[in-house]
Parts: sequence; C-alpha cells; structure tokens
Amino acid sequence: MTARLRNTLLSARDLLATAGPFMLLALGLLAIAYWMLDPQPPRRVVLATGQPQGAYAQFGERYRQVLAQNGITVELRETAGAAENLKLLGDPNSGVDLAFVQGGAADTSTAAEEDDDDAPLLSLGSLFYEPVWLFYRRDAAQRLIHSSELHSLSQLTGWHVSIGARGSGIPNLMLRLLDANHIDPSSLKLERLAQTPSVVDLVEGRIDALVFVSAPESLMVQMLLQTPGIGLYDFPQAEAYARRFHFLSTTTLPRGVVDIAADVPPHDVHLVAPTATLVARRTTHPALMELFVLAAQQIHGGAGWFHKKGEFPNTQNTSRPLAKEAQRIYQNGPPLLQRYLPFWLANLVDRMWPVVAAMIALLIPLSRAVPPLYQFRIRSRVFRWYGQLRELEERIDTQPADALLDELHRIDGLVADVKVPLSYADELYALRAHIRMIEARLRGGAGAPDPVDLAAAAGHRRASA
Repeated sequence: MTARLRNTLLSARDLLATAGPFMLLALGLLAIAYWMLDPQPPRRVVLATGQPQGAYAQFGERYRQVLAQNGITVELRETAGAAENLKLLGDPNSGVDLAFVQGGAADTSTAAEEDDDDAPLLSLGSLFYEPVWLFYRRDAAQRLIHSSELHSLSQLTGWHVSIGARGSGIPNLMLRLLDANHIDPSSLKLERLAQTPSVVDLVEGRIDALVFVSAPESLMVQMLLQTPGIGLYDFPQAEAYARRFHFLSTTTLPRGVVDIAADVPPHDVHLVAPTATLVARRTTHPALMELFVLAAQQIHGGAGWFHKKGEFPNTQNTSRPLAKEAQRIYQNGPPLLQRYLPFWLANLVDRMWPVVAAMIALLIPLSRAVPPLYQFRIRSRVFRWYGQLRELEERIDTQPADALLDELHRIDGLVADVKVPLSYADELYALRAHIRMIEARLRGGAGAPDPVDLAAAAGHRRASA
C-alpha cells in the first residue's frame, strides 16, 4: 500500500468514525419514518366484481392487466353484484379491498349512511353509466297489455319478471322504481334469477321480462339488443326519475348505435342510469387508491355509447365521500414523478419527501458538530502525550537523568507509531520537537528546534488554511 493511499484511508476512517453516530441517527430516524408511513403498498389486492358474464367482470379483468404492469396482483372476486359487494366491503374478514358498486344498490337502511364523512367506505370516482335495461318479450306484451310495446311501468302488473339475483343491486333499485309507480310488488310474479339463467328463460319464454343494470359492454345486453322478438323499454319519464332519485341520470341510446347497417335500435331510446362507482375501504393503502384511479382514467376515459371521451371517470354522483387521493388526481392529474419514474420509486419519493425534508431541517444544525468533533478526535492523538511529557519534565530535578531518558525514549517510540492525516502532521512534528527539547535538557545540551517557533508556525499554517 502506497503512503498516499494509506493516508487517504486513514482520513476516511477518522471521518467515518466521527460522522458515524450522526449517520446512524439519520438512518434510524429514516427507518422509523418508513415503518410508520408504510409508503409501499401491498403487492396483492382483492377486487370484488360481479357475475361472470357481466360488465363488472369484464372491467375487472382490464384492471387486473393494467395494475399488473406496476407489479400489483389483482385477485378478482366473482359476486352476485353490487349489493353483495357492499356487504363484502363492510365485512373486515372478507379480504375484499375494493369493489364495483352500482348507484342505488344499497338498501334504505344503508343508503342513509353513504354521505357520512366518517363512513368506512370511500369512493374513488364514478366510472360509467349503468342503464336500467328492461327487456321484454313482445308476444308477452301483446298477450298481457294487447300491445307489442310497453309504455309504462304500471303496465307490468301481472307480469312474470326477473329483477336480478339476490346480492345484486338490481332488486333494491327496481323495488324503488315500482314504489314510485305505486305498484305493489305482490301484483307481479317476481323472480330473483342470475343474469345468464334469466336471459335463457326470457328467450325460451318462461318469463315475460327481465331487468339488467349494466354497462352496454355486457355481452348479454348486446345479445338481447339484437335478438328478434325482444323489446327494450323506453322510459318516457326518464327525467322525472332522475329528479326523484339522486343516484339516477338520464341517458339516451342513440338510433343505430348497436348496428348502423341494420338500424338497431330503430329510434332513440330514453333510459335511466345509475352510475357505477369504484369503492374502497378507508383502510386501503393510499398508493393502491391512486393506482386504481389512474387505471380508471385509462380504462374508462374513452368515448362510449352514453358518454363522450374524457367524461368519465369523474367525481359526480359518487354518494360516498371521495378519497383525498382520488380528489388530488382528478384536480391535478397523475403525480409528477409517476410520469417519469417507475411506480414504486415515484410512490416512495412522493410519500417520504415531507419526512425527509423535516429530518434534514433537524439534522443540519446537528451536523455542524461533526467538524469540531473530527478535529478533536485527530488532535487528541497528539495532545494526550503532552500530559506525560509535562509530568516527566517536572521530575527532572528529582530523579536520575538516565531513568528519565529511558522513559522519554519509550514515549518517543510510541509517538512514532501515531498516525494522523497530512493536514494535521504539523502538530505531530511539533510534539516530536518537544520530545527532542526535553531530551536535550536531560542531556544538558542544546540545538533542538525551538518548540515555541514550531507551534507558532503550525498555528499560522492552520489559520491560513
């Protein structure tokens, strides 16, 4: 090892030993902040969707693909629908973190709690319209009301109707609509069939009508819209329903949007539509909420049958308190760092920088103690020998010179092994000059360098530096 490298390593070692406690304090505070903030989200999340052939299931698969790009595994939980999703979110032992929820799916006892700011569930925004699709057999309408067209919900008296499976949000919504029309549910033959069995029964004539609440992306909806002999109810009082129920909006299925060449539907169809929302538990990791909102913008931001490009997702008709992470993204767009850095790194910096800034403000004053401590550490290697020199010098007149010379040589040998950085070498040489001075006095001679002059020169060089 060369002398230069040895001196460099010596200086680095001394600096590390001096600044080590300060660095350990900083790392300890950083570790505590990381543990308390928990900036990195879990790598697995459970999303409750809906029935296998429904729009929720299809959108859930798209969320799974998008979040997989950021290293998040989305487990899809098939359910009967929005009502069951709400129950799963409310059960802390269900394992469900987020779910699709249809507006109006909650029963009246739960709906009163939706706007509570301390509610355990938070909305991440409205995703798309879910029109109420009331499909009916035209031959059944001809038989029951002597017309192939259904013109009012009040005409459903005596019909055999499937209003959705138990656990879906459709039964609660449909019962509200029947109540608004003063229809006693007992006057209808109501079935609680799942989506696929109800479609089969409708096509084969075992029921007269069925009700869906689904996005048009649903395969069942698109099939029934093009099935001969199946009619779609046009809500003539759509605006009135929207005024009566805050979770409903009016929308129109444009003429020809299903099949322009076949002119399906042959005229505009007025519909009422609750809004599908993405709901999360309040305890869901904030970074996961951000990721789902960003995924929602990617998945639902395009144009659709009932909305223009960029209209969804939004903060309207959410019913539940909006998560602050979602509010920030809707107002300011994606976090700046996530536009340029990988998600895990951008999220870590975004959540840790306030704490790091506070730590820096705290540690900067403490760091001013490092240079004096470093200087004291180095100089103490030299100055601690002056105590022994002084004590030896005081014994010159009381003890034999030979014994004192032997002790002085021992000290000189130990001082020769002292290593200091080059910037402090002058003080080491001054110490050795003092040893020569005492040795000359013991021998009764002269010619040693004047230690006062050496000390003055060393002080002058240090002041200049």
